[in-house]
Formats: sequence, C-alpha cells, structure tokens
Amino acid sequence: MNKLELMKTANEVRKGIVTAVHSAKAGHPGGSLSAAEIFTYLYFAEMHVDAKNPKDPDRDRFVLSKGHTAPGLYSVLAQKGYFPEEDLKTLRHTGSYLQGHPDMKHIPGVDMTSGSLGQGISAAVGMAIAAKLQGKEYRVYTLLGDGEIQEGQVWEAAMLAGHKKLDNLVVIVDNNNLQIDGEITEVNSPYPIDKKFEAFNFHVINIDGNDFDQIEAAFKEARTVQGCPTAIIAKTVKGKGVSFMENQVGWHGKAPNDEEYEIAMKDLEKVGEALCQK
Repeated sequence: MNKLELMKTANEVRKGIVTAVHSAKAGHPGGSLSAAEIFTYLYFAEMHVDAKNPKDPDRDRFVLSKGHTAPGLYSVLAQKGYFPEEDLKTLRHTGSYLQGHPDMKHIPGVDMTSGSLGQGISAAVGMAIAAKLQGKEYRVYTLLGDGEIQEGQVWEAAMLAGHKKLDNLVVIVDNNNLQIDGEITEVNSPYPIDKKFEAFNFHVINIDGNDFDQIEAAFKEARTVQGCPTAIIAKTVKGKGVSFMENQVGWHGKAPNDEEYEIAMKDLEKVGEALCQK
C-alpha cells in the first residue's frame, strides 16, 4: 500500500472511530484519533497478519497497552477485514462483542485483552520472549500512551525487555502530551521519554507519529536493530483530524453528540475529498 492509500485508510479509520464512539455515547476518541496513522501503518504495511487466519501461530502480534483507545484498534481491524465495519456501531452496547476494552476471547484479531494501564507492555514482552524460546520469527508490537508510562509496571517490563535483548519487540509511545487530567507535564512528567528508554537498553527513534514517511522510516529502522528492543516515541496530536477535538483534553473520554458528530464527519469527509484529488 502506497503513502496516499495509507492516508486514505487512516482517514477511514478515523471515521470509524468517531462513528463507534458516537453510537456508544461513550468511549475514548482523543487518543484513538491521535494514533490512526500508527494503527494503519501497522496493519496495512508493517505486520505479517491475515484477517482470514487471525490465529496463525506465525503471525506478528500487537498489544494495545492503552486499551481504552479500543475504538482505534476496532476501526483498523474492521478496515482490514477481521469483522464488518457495520459492527463498529455496536461499540459498548449490551451483548456486543466490541466492548470498551479489547477482549482476545471474543474479538477476531485481538492478541491480548487489555485496559488496566501498564499491563499490556508486560504481555508483549512475554510474547517476544516466547518467540525467542520457540525459535519463531514473528515480531511483537505494543502501543502505549504517554500518560500510561507513568505506571511503574511499564519500566519493570522495559527493564526485562532490555535485559533479554528482545530485538523482536517494538514499543510505540503515543506522545500526544495529554491524559485524562490534563497535560502529562502537569500531572506527572515522564520526560525525557527517549532518554528513559535508552537507559533501559532500548534503541530509540523519535518521530512525528502522524507522518507516514517518518513512521515508515522508523519501522524499517527497527527491523535492522539487533541485540536490543526498539522504542518509537511518536509525537502526535490528540483528537487529530477533528477540528474541535484537536489538542483538547476534554475529548480524552467523551462521545460527540449528534451535532458534534455531523461536524466531525464533515471534517473527515473534506480530508477524504482532498486526498482523492491527489
């Protein structure tokens, strides 16, 4: 998939996020939208996965450590063909398999149940160790929030990953600088994020996480790294793509009403139309 196709797909992923959260009348749009390019690149360019064979033992693994941004993961999985896009409208509804956090037992394509912040990276480290022990070639990817890395368990996992020289592991930090209570610098600053991961023996790459050229370069670089895990620190815009949500902490965990939904979808339609003219 070329860059233009990736951009179009990311825009469709954003539409799915907004639609799902609006239908649920609850959820987390801000951090789902900020990571749309990362979700899209992982599933449409980087990872060896097959929607028709979601349990392939040789597939690459993805763990959404910041599990509350499930709308982003669900939307990209639907785009990839794991389940119908129409099902996104059932998000958080009683009886729906698409609940507020990822569930590996009921959702095709979800490799790990997550939601309790800090725990997803530990599971990803375990998967990467398992691949090494079994002599498997699959790679493991995990996406963390920058607020999430205030959790101590993240650094216990990072310490083990560096110690075990897990060069089949890529940790991505969605650095949109906002968490539920405000700017991460005001709540409990994790900066400098890159230096912290370097201290745990990671190869670190800093990028604009909403730029496909930089995303592609980072993942290609990660594949060349030997003898240590990689951390990609992705600077992003929370609520990216929706005018009134961008960089607004209030949209961390709130659903748009009907009027706001219409505005959001018009914003994304304009983006889509502009991409179609390229």
